[in-house]
Amino acid sequence: MTEQTTRYQPIAIMASGKGSNLKLILDAVTQGRCPVDVRLVISDKAQAQALEIARSAGVPQVLHINPKAYADRAAFDAACAEEIDAADCRWIVLAGYMRILSASFVRRFRGCIMNIHPAILPAFPGAHAVEDALVYGVKASGCTVHLVDEVLDGGPILAQTTVPVFDDDTPEVLHARIQIEEHKLYPATLARMVRQGFCIEGRRVIWNDE
Repeated sequence: MTEQTTRYQPIAIMASGKGSNLKLILDAVTQGRCPVDVRLVISDKAQAQALEIARSAGVPQVLHINPKAYADRAAFDAACAEEIDAADCRWIVLAGYMRILSASFVRRFRGCIMNIHPAILPAFPGAHAVEDALVYGVKASGCTVHLVDEVLDGGPILAQTTVPVFDDDTPEVLHARIQIEEHKLYPATLARMVRQGFCIEGRRVIWNDE
């Protein structure tokens, strides 16, 4: 599957918390480093700081969609999907989005959802990646930008970067070191995806010639 590239492709961002990666993407757009049009930000948390960041940045649609208003995860995801389709978004960027997406949502937007994870996948998937890496005793960790599929943190890998792990690291200290790299890698990978495009061969992401 080859992704077509155009400038200023419309995207939706889904976030649950502080919105640090959301802000960095919005800043990269403003500075001309990331040619996307952030048309929609969705949060499942009414008090998420990400919502205020999006409003302050002038994102056209900023929505809190309450999961408790829907019968199940699939129904909630379907409501989100309708908003994404209505905004005509080409890509979906998960920025600290803490809900596991339903299989039906992933199938609907297959190959168009990206996420960042604080570990070098396929090692240490899941919600406790930093702690798991420390317990295992790794000497290097990092972060991974990947496409989302039905397997948790299991989609094709777009980009990775590493950081050292020191003997006196705590989960908080290591996570902070990883986040420094996340904040560089995520907007850069989104920009590359839009400008350059890629194809997928098996599990491998092959970047198109620039």
